[in-house]
Amino acid sequence: MPYFITMKHLAYVNKYFYKYRKKLILGVFITIVARLFSLVMPKSVQYAIKVVEDYLKNPNPQGGLGRELFFFCLIIIGSALLSGFFTFWMRQLIINVSRYIEFDMKNEIYQKYQVLSQRFYKQNRTGDLMNRISEDVGKVRMYTGPALMYSVQTITLFVCSIPLMFYTSPTLATYALFPLPILAILVYFISKKINLKTIEVQRFLSDISSFSQETFSGIHTIKAFVMEKEIQKNMEILSQKGREKNLELLRIEAWFFPIMVFLIGISVIFVIFIGGYLYINNEIDSIGVITEFTIYVMMLTWPVATVGWVSNIVQQAEASQGRINEFLHEKNDIETPTLKHTPIRGDIRFEGVTFTYPDTQITALKNISFHIPKGKSIAIIGRTGSGKSTILDLITRIYDTQEGHIFIDNQDIRTLNLNDLRKSISVIPQDSFLFSDTIENNIKFGKENATEEEIIAVAKLAQVHDNIIDFKNGYKTILGERGISLSGGQRQRVSIARALIKDAQIYLFDDCLSAVDTDTEEKILHNLSQVAQQSTRIIVSHRVSVARNADFILFLDKGKLIGKGTHTELYTQNESYRNYYDTQVIE
Repeated sequence: MPYFITMKHLAYVNKYFYKYRKKLILGVFITIVARLFSLVMPKSVQYAIKVVEDYLKNPNPQGGLGRELFFFCLIIIGSALLSGFFTFWMRQLIINVSRYIEFDMKNEIYQKYQVLSQRFYKQNRTGDLMNRISEDVGKVRMYTGPALMYSVQTITLFVCSIPLMFYTSPTLATYALFPLPILAILVYFISKKINLKTIEVQRFLSDISSFSQETFSGIHTIKAFVMEKEIQKNMEILSQKGREKNLELLRIEAWFFPIMVFLIGISVIFVIFIGGYLYINNEIDSIGVITEFTIYVMMLTWPVATVGWVSNIVQQAEASQGRINEFLHEKNDIETPTLKHTPIRGDIRFEGVTFTYPDTQITALKNISFHIPKGKSIAIIGRTGSGKSTILDLITRIYDTQEGHIFIDNQDIRTLNLNDLRKSISVIPQDSFLFSDTIENNIKFGKENATEEEIIAVAKLAQVHDNIIDFKNGYKTILGERGISLSGGQRQRVSIARALIKDAQIYLFDDCLSAVDTDTEEKILHNLSQVAQQSTRIIVSHRVSVARNADFILFLDKGKLIGKGTHTELYTQNESYRNYYDTQVIE
């Protein structure tokens, strides 16, 4: 059977087979029993016909023809019922296991997605990630369930029925089974082509999923630039390519069933013609043998068809599992050497840190050194591209630095428990991402067990409470995708509320006040300083207005730290900072 051909990628699934081995072994046993009961019928039919033949040759009114026929009818009906009963439980066990495996695989892939570094997500498209966890896993499920079930059925029928056929009539069995090796050879060559075409189709599905996802996410921009026709044209081109690739695959797959039906038809013709010849020459003693062989051939029709079908499934599953394994074997750039609990207080120190982005090879930071004592607030300012956000990414270990060292509470950041580190940090990103959920649940994302009072309190601190209560459903208002129902400023303030409710040791504000007015900005920063006095606060911005209330300022330019100190010190002593500040004040 093609199912048992060694597949290097599908070997990864063996651990799931082992996990559910008890259910699978029972399922396989029941499958064999179900097929054995189905094999009772052909022989019973032959005996029943022979009884009728014997009666016609030697009529005996006192004989028990009716009783014998009734007996064989009961056997046929009983075996069919038992076969159906065990077939039901076979599907309940094996097919259910395939669903369990699908569930486990999706969870494993999703967990892997969550621990992979930022580099991975920059190099791979969202549509491709989604396709591998849905379409590809679905094809592997077919391998772990239906393919296994039908393979066991087919092997059982072949092992049991073929010896019975040869025992009854070797000559007739030879002619009846003659087309099957030809079918196996054709299946082998067709399956190889199907495997190659399936890989192409799956890759294309990733492409079209990514294109669709990007189109839906950027629909506002598309409409703003009146690009609907261009996008539609591109979609039609992609769809046409997909149609061609799928048709190429379907043309190859379409050979399976016609070939199978043709060869099975030849087998039936051989049975009838050769069987009739043998009966005429008294080499078989009953027409019932011809009927028995015809039933055997018809019973083998689906198993023989299954050979091709299962081969197709296995080839597609092998291709899909190969794509899945690419991501499962992806190494995480961020190593987590310890599971030991490491509490975080908030003291941060950079020593000679240089960082180059691995994907673009752009050096964002060059020999940066500074110290932020626990509970202090600093502002990091500078023009776009000066490396401000990179510092925050290094503190949260979204990336690891290539040169220099970062210390948290006098411990190298690489030695800290990564979960403890990130749980101690509350980040308000530059791009305020909100989920398609209620405003309340978006704020609670920072603290799942937060009370209504806590939610309202942080919303007030973020200066967004008054906006929320103006909505018809208040905090129960459902937001559109990525929070599109809110204005830019409202999204930023809801994100700030979500960060404040976490009660973290370190707060990182990544230019998250750019969409609010100066007055609101002042109120939020004042509130933050009041509620997070014991926490370390880092505020990144290109606006100097946020810097005046910080304990000290880091001034960056082109990845270099060209000034640090209070606003007064920098303004009086650093010409670059003074020019930068005056330019913004004049504007």
